Order: sequence, then C-alpha cells, then structure tokens
Amino acid sequence: MTNRDGGAPVRHPWVEPPAHGAAREVAPGVLWLRVPLPMALDHVNAYALDDGEGWTVVDPGMDTSQAREIWGALLAGPLAAKPVVRVLATHYHPDHIGLAGWFQARGASLWTTRTSWLFARMLVLDEQPVPAAETLAFWHAAGMEPGLLARRAMERPFNYCDKVHPLPLGYRRIAEGEVVRAGGRDWRVHIGHGHAPEHATLWSLDDDLVIGGDQLLPSISANLGVYATEPDADPVGDWLASCAALSVYAEERHLVLPGHKTPFSGLPRRLRQMADGHHKGLARLETQIATPQVATACFPALYRREIDEGIYGLALVETVAHLNHLLTSGRARRWRGADGVWLWQATTTHSGA
Repeated sequence: MTNRDGGAPVRHPWVEPPAHGAAREVAPGVLWLRVPLPMALDHVNAYALDDGEGWTVVDPGMDTSQAREIWGALLAGPLAAKPVVRVLATHYHPDHIGLAGWFQARGASLWTTRTSWLFARMLVLDEQPVPAAETLAFWHAAGMEPGLLARRAMERPFNYCDKVHPLPLGYRRIAEGEVVRAGGRDWRVHIGHGHAPEHATLWSLDDDLVIGGDQLLPSISANLGVYATEPDADPVGDWLASCAALSVYAEERHLVLPGHKTPFSGLPRRLRQMADGHHKGLARLETQIATPQVATACFPALYRREIDEGIYGLALVETVAHLNHLLTSGRARRWRGADGVWLWQATTTHSGA
C-alpha cells in the first residue's frame, strides 16, 4: 500500500516499548532499551549493540538517579554477559549523552561528532546560578512578558551539568561518510543539522537498520530552537536541508530506530512529512506577521494549544527559529521597537496553510 505522494505509510512493528530494565531484540545483535526522562517527553530510546566481547550503547539517557537505577538493572540483567565498552552519542543533548561520562568512568570510550563533544564538554563546565545577561536580553528582545522575565531572572535556569555526568577528556570523533563497525554490522555515518549541530545518523550497510536519534522521529517534531548563543541562527533552514539530503539515502525497506517513540518504517514519506510540516508552519507564520508582531505573539501560528510556562521556553526558541528562517530567506523583515523588542513583518502577503 502506498499513499498519494508515492510513499508507504509510517508503520510501527512494535506497539509497546520494552519495560524499564528489560530489552527487546529488534534485529540480531541489536537490543532496544527504554530509559525514563523527568519531563513531558518521559523517555529516550537507547540501543545496545553486541560487539562480541562487549556492548556499544547508543544514547544512554540523562544522568538521573532513576536512569542509573534502570541501567543497574540492565547491566545486571539483559546486558550482564559482557561489559559496555563504548558509548555512541548521536548528539549532545542531555537526554542522549547525559550518562556517557558515567559509562566512561567505568571503562567505556565515547564516540560522537566533534561538535557534539565540544558542546557537551563546554556546557557541562558552564554552571550558572541565574540566567546570563545575554539570555535575559534575548528573551526580552523576543517579547517575553515583563513579569515572567523578572521572575526567571531570579531563578536558577536549567544547567547542563544538572543532568549530564562530568565528561572526562578524550573521545573518538565520527564524521560524515565514515563507516563504523558495531553490532556485527558496518554503519555509514550521515550527518544532519537543525535540531542539533552535527547530529549523527547511522545507516547499516548489511541490513535495513537506521539509527536515527532525534533527526529521524516517527510522529513528534524535533525542537528547532534559537538561543542567545547564536541569536541569528537558522536551524529551520538547516533542518529542511538535512531532510532533503537524508532523503537521498532513505528507502522503504529501512527500519528506523529513533531516539523517541517506537521503531518505524516508511522513512521516505516521514522525511517529506517533517519538511512539509515546517513549510506549512512558515506559511501560517507569514500570515500572522502580515502586520508587525513580536515573537511571543506568534505562538498561535505554530502551536494549536495554549502555551503554559512549562513549555514557554521551547515555544519561544522555536518561534524565533521560524521567524529567523523567514528573515534569512527574504520573506520577512525585522526592526527593534522603542522598547528594544524585535518586531517582525512579512515582506509580501501570503495565504495561510
């Protein structure tokens, strides 16, 4: 069965994930594990690849007491026959690399992209008791409500080191086009961008498996955010370019092992869906800014639910990311108002989607 766009629908071979502390074999020598997260997206998928004398673990999760307890059960249970000798992190976000240093302290090596390691190493050493002045200025320029801005200025922000184990010096770089041997297979590395810089995906040369991290997700959208560290970045453009680049390799036969939710097939169609979703959001956003708007007033164009304080930060950085893409592609302009807040306006009139 195919859809009108010529792609097979997204399908999930397994409806239920493995229980915490248990493993499910998804292919010979490849185990699917589920690690809890202390947030609305309450899990991350990890994978254990059988390397003969030891295991390679992909994306072990955040450094929390619950996650370490789960790993204790895994190491005493389905992984007990041999040690974890390598951690492979698809990208630097805490829910994927957070326990890498914990495993390194137990003798494992860390393999990841250079940018992922540099970001992780930098951020784990950068603890801030209150938000940096640059962050407060960025939030103000985006139009954060003054009362909320004042409260957040006094609160301890999320610090990377809160959920990421200290990372020792030393790692093994993986790069675009390289072939990595793990789990009895050769995997070709293809790099994506947008959700995280230099995000690694791995494509088996011996069967149909693809390790997707957060670059290849089955149903949810990876957050594309702009932060005070690079306020003029265009992660939406990076993401769209990556969807196009990765579609060259995607085939209906592929079984994707994603960072969240459950493994899936139908990757060519899913890549088109991910790109189309952002194109539609950009069109709605253009309509929203037919008259000048601040970024925080644009949430309704991208989100179909009320934005509460729990997800306000993610909504803000993603809205700025989409506005930045309109700006860099010539579809919007911006200027600072008298209060220092950016105002955004579409350069031409477009119909919504």
